[in-house]
Amino acid sequence: SKEARDKSFKAFAADPDWQKAAKESEKDGRLVSKIESVFLTATDYSPVLKVAKGDGDRVFELRTYTATTGNLGHLNDRFKNHTLKLFEKHGMTNVVYWNALKGQKGEDTLLIYLLAHKSEDAAKKSFDAFRMDPAWVAARKASEEKAGGSLTEKDGVKSEFLKPTDYSPLK
Repeated sequence: SKEARDKSFKAFAADPDWQKAAKESEKDGRLVSKIESVFLTATDYSPVLKVAKGDGDRVFELRTYTATTGNLGHLNDRFKNHTLKLFEKHGMTNVVYWNALKGQKGEDTLLIYLLAHKSEDAAKKSFDAFRMDPAWVAARKASEEKAGGSLTEKDGVKSEFLKPTDYSPLK
């Protein structure tokens, strides 16, 4: 829970070993200029997050969708009933899907998820094939007709490629 996180983080920040490590690491200046936190909750269709090494090197793609007013449920339904299976069909690995935790900014508009790809080039090829798939075209059309228009805001889909650090448990 958010409350448990707050309690744990407070204890972590007060830990003398952490305070010493932080002080030593910043002897030549601050390492971090800004911290942003968004509390997320897994969707009911999200695969269980498996923190493990993948097969060889891979990249992750963090995708953030901003739903149009009242359409986050329709967007989640489309992912649950169609999109995840089509991503797999086109070589993408579904890692985890989240919505913003109730009480957080974006609780009624944000879908945030993580995909894994063999490379950025493989991701582009997979998405190109996905977008042309007749099953996707039909699912998109049907979901938008049901919702009365686009499920995402104009410029409401953001993509960012990430490479895990050498110490990350998720590879």
